[in-house]
Amino acid sequence: MLRFVGRALAGFVLFLVSFIAVGGLMSAAGRPMPRGTMVDIGEGRQLRLVCEGPAPAAAAARPLVWLEAGAFGFAADWGATQDALAAAGWRSCAYDRAGLGFSPPGPAPRDGLAIVGDFEKLVVASGETGPFILVGHSMAGLRLRQYVGRHPDRVTGLVLVDAATAEASRSDQARPFIKAFTAASRWAARGAAIGLYKPLVYTSLGDKIGLPPAARAEKRWAFANGRHNRVAAQEVALWSVSADQAAAEPPFDPRLPVAVVTAGAVKGREAWKALQAAPALASQHGYVDHVEAATHTRLLGQAFAGHIVKAVAFVAGARG
Repeated sequence: MLRFVGRALAGFVLFLVSFIAVGGLMSAAGRPMPRGTMVDIGEGRQLRLVCEGPAPAAAAARPLVWLEAGAFGFAADWGATQDALAAAGWRSCAYDRAGLGFSPPGPAPRDGLAIVGDFEKLVVASGETGPFILVGHSMAGLRLRQYVGRHPDRVTGLVLVDAATAEASRSDQARPFIKAFTAASRWAARGAAIGLYKPLVYTSLGDKIGLPPAARAEKRWAFANGRHNRVAAQEVALWSVSADQAAAEPPFDPRLPVAVVTAGAVKGREAWKALQAAPALASQHGYVDHVEAATHTRLLGQAFAGHIVKAVAFVAGARG
């Protein structure tokens, strides 16, 4: 019996080592060339920036669209949305937060104050001028609240894409989810650190969004990257702290156009959908679109990006 157990254990270890080794070779061969540029934000630090659409001079008549990714997300998450925005004549910029994607790490802790502080520096360093439309997915809803609170004169509209708000994040409904997601994120980071995901990069797990080829290659690489997952888990662990920081900023001005686009069925989730829609319903220029056929991730993909473009057009024209 002991001999059988020993052989089984040895076989499993051999399989695991081979699995990780094959994945390492696949990952090394598939490392993509990052799109965009590296931008100096001061103090010897850089962030990766990807801007698409008409050149600044040609797009001057329209606000620039800034895209903020959610938990575990980076510029690649917006690849399909940026293509759809560019096709509709919008200029947009997405970026990798410090330590995620192709951006070097930043100082800890990676809470909302640190992330929004970096974004403020990136906006200035990018040379892109306002006014801006801010679009945030998932946990990024907290960042938008902070940036608008600190720069209300630079923002002409908001689009919250299946986003968390400060109020929703502090609700009794959200607490169990945040706790479970934090634990799952830590395990995800551990798995990536030992190479468990590298053989899976070309499966559907590598791109759950539905991205165009260049962005898909970046997303698959990051899915298996240890540093990316570790920093993302650190951000998630500070979700409640970031929610409190966002809540410290004033509510959105009712005159600010706000569009809310959510994913998934409304039936059975009415209370949560109401929390998500609240910022749009509180606006004098509000817009709510429940995309029931979409999932939280696929809402950003090629199949549903048109809903985000429509929301951007709404907030741009709401005061017009």
